[in-house]
Amino acid sequence: MFFISCARLTPKAPSVWAALTFWLAAFSPGPVFHISPGIVYMGWATALAETPAIKTNEAVLTLGQALELALTGNPGLAEIRARAEAIAAVPSQEGALPDPTLRFGALYLPTDSFSLQQDDFTMMEAGVSQEIPFPGKLALREKIAEQEALAAADSVDEARLRLAGGVKRGWWQLFYYDRALNLLDESEHFFQQLIAIAQAKYQVGEGSQQDVLLAQLELSRLKEEKLDLVSMRAAQNARFNAMLDRAAETPVRIPAEAEFRLPVLVESALHDKALQIRPLFAQHRKMLDAGLARVDLAQQGFYPDFTVGAFYDARRNTPTGQPRTDFASVQLSINLPIYAGRKQARAIDQRQSELLQAQYALEDDHRKIQAEIAAKAAEYQQTKEKLLLLEHEIIPQAEQTVRSLLAGYQVSQASFSDLLRTQLSLFQYQTRYWQALAGTQQLLADLSAEVGEELGHD
Repeated sequence: MFFISCARLTPKAPSVWAALTFWLAAFSPGPVFHISPGIVYMGWATALAETPAIKTNEAVLTLGQALELALTGNPGLAEIRARAEAIAAVPSQEGALPDPTLRFGALYLPTDSFSLQQDDFTMMEAGVSQEIPFPGKLALREKIAEQEALAAADSVDEARLRLAGGVKRGWWQLFYYDRALNLLDESEHFFQQLIAIAQAKYQVGEGSQQDVLLAQLELSRLKEEKLDLVSMRAAQNARFNAMLDRAAETPVRIPAEAEFRLPVLVESALHDKALQIRPLFAQHRKMLDAGLARVDLAQQGFYPDFTVGAFYDARRNTPTGQPRTDFASVQLSINLPIYAGRKQARAIDQRQSELLQAQYALEDDHRKIQAEIAAKAAEYQQTKEKLLLLEHEIIPQAEQTVRSLLAGYQVSQASFSDLLRTQLSLFQYQTRYWQALAGTQQLLADLSAEVGEELGHD
């Protein structure tokens, strides 16, 4: 709030009234706003004020620092990244042949003696067998796993986008709460001074007790509003710390200076770019490729798999010492898909339905994101226009009105209620300004997550 001193005082005004008025106008530490195309800074005429919610020895946490903490330490993102790393190890497993089987055995042992020499058919066998899927099946299984691994990697990028958007939204919400609390502190200070002035005028017969009571009521209302804001900031502080993997009670100190941008956005361009670079769409496309490969693999189910083996059978000499010839054998076995109507055919139906499901999921997300971009782009434009209107028209007009009414009230040419009402309106406009400023940056964060890249940067 800005205060102005009026040199013209009524002859009846006592020295105490003049002193209070001059002190209010000349020495009160009103907020100073420095606004440039890319930087907003809120300082103080005499000292930087901090609200009780952020009185701490903690260093300020910039938006860039918050993003770095979240992207390196958030457990939810780490979980998705670990899952993607696990899935990345699957393709080589799916493309490898099954492990061969090594077999040892004793064949045709006589049960009366269990002798290895008694019978000509008794032999010791050793062999190895290998299952070989029908040509093309292993390649398809590996392709499916590769596409799923790539989709899992895209899910990490998507989660990173979502997390970054949440951190930006939360950081700007804390920025707004701090600005609103600072404004409340200044408003309380203003009303305390106004009460003193109203009491001084009442004591010399130039004001009414109603003015004092009205100012005290508004001061109490501001204190109640401050309690609500402090509570909301504490809750936001806890939620914000959760994204940064920090204890809920860790203080978050937002700097008074913050960079912001108000780019011109074209909805159609945002939508086209989202289709090109959004990780979610890339993830869907890879899952579609995996679905197509599953259909091909299901169709391969009509073809049999093979098992080949080689065995060596060693025989002992006869009891009289006569040698016996050893045996060697090879085997080939084929599974027979004789239940194709109940198994393989139904598997194809299953995979085709899953492919349709993936296609519908892509279309559904496409429409949802298209609608979300349209809605948030429209909201961004409306909030941006409101911000500029408040900055260039409403707040300057309200400040001018407050200065005029304050000067008039000092010489009993303006009513106390008009001054009070206009000052409250100015406070509301300034609060809405910070809310709109934070809102534009939050909407840009949301749109950046929807599109898949940072908006507002060259």
